[in-house]
Amino acid sequence: MTRFAAVVKLIIQIPCFNEEHNLGETLAALPRRVPGFDSVETLVVDDGSTDRTADVARAAGATYLLRFPVNLGLARAFSAGLDAALKLGADVIVNTDADNQYRGADVARLVEPILAGHADMVIGDRAPHRLAHFGRLKRILQRLGSWVVRQLSGTTVPDAASGFRAFSRRAALRLNVFTKFTYTLETIIQAGKKGIPIAHVPIGTNPERRPSRLFARLSTYIKHSAATLVRIYALYEPLKVFWRLGMLFIAGGLLIGLRFVADYFSGERGAGHVQSLILAAVLTIVGCQTLLIGLVADLIGGARSLLEDTLFRVRVMELRLGDGPEVVRLTEDLPERSEGRASG
Repeated sequence: MTRFAAVVKLIIQIPCFNEEHNLGETLAALPRRVPGFDSVETLVVDDGSTDRTADVARAAGATYLLRFPVNLGLARAFSAGLDAALKLGADVIVNTDADNQYRGADVARLVEPILAGHADMVIGDRAPHRLAHFGRLKRILQRLGSWVVRQLSGTTVPDAASGFRAFSRRAALRLNVFTKFTYTLETIIQAGKKGIPIAHVPIGTNPERRPSRLFARLSTYIKHSAATLVRIYALYEPLKVFWRLGMLFIAGGLLIGLRFVADYFSGERGAGHVQSLILAAVLTIVGCQTLLIGLVADLIGGARSLLEDTLFRVRVMELRLGDGPEVVRLTEDLPERSEGRASG
């Protein structure tokens, strides 16, 4: 886990899209000083907004602004924000939403486990099953979804969908977001599989200002989230996924085959059950092929782990060279600091 030197820098990043009505209040609520840090700065990631989001960021006193000409999606904006914050020399990065859902006063609570050396990633727990503005179905689905993420990741995070979270510099360097939909579930599973120490703390929320823009319907969110969970788990545990699926096919083929054999020796000689024999053969062949796919995927997974280690080293080198996304500094009244210093 990360141990910090005397000079510690916190950057609070805010991915946003068309948030001119809420961004100013969100920035105003964020702390300018947090115990344990020498400087606290804010980074607004404008994901192709078509309104005055960038102007509001300047007027509200954001420290940095990263703008995209087109909308790339929440996951890519989040990932780009991490890279930019690392380039700017952040020792700890806090991610929050632009709609002022999370309370700025809870930033200090969120980063405490990282400063204490107990975790490298911290999730803010909203206790969604008790949120009044969540409908009953949404509360049930949030609870079920978080349980599934805990089983897949081997963590104890009670609120997997929370976007209010903190990362140490080392954790941010090791995370790689593959999906385009949302980063919340994927980063928790990655943390669990990569052995990144993860913790959670209770937080409060502000009254809901607007419906979520991440998805138009709850069914859309469920569909995309389920696809993300399956994809990420299969990426990190291919042998378990494909071998269990393969054994399921083989078991089905064997059961149908045994039925044919029983009929054959019972005197019916398999009359009228040839189709069962064909189905048993097909299921067994498919099962064996799935097992082989699992072996190949596991070998590819080993290569992927080596590539991720290489990517980690490359990102560290890029930060030392000053490469990365172009960030505009909006305020000059905060203390400067050398970029690219890694803590660990």
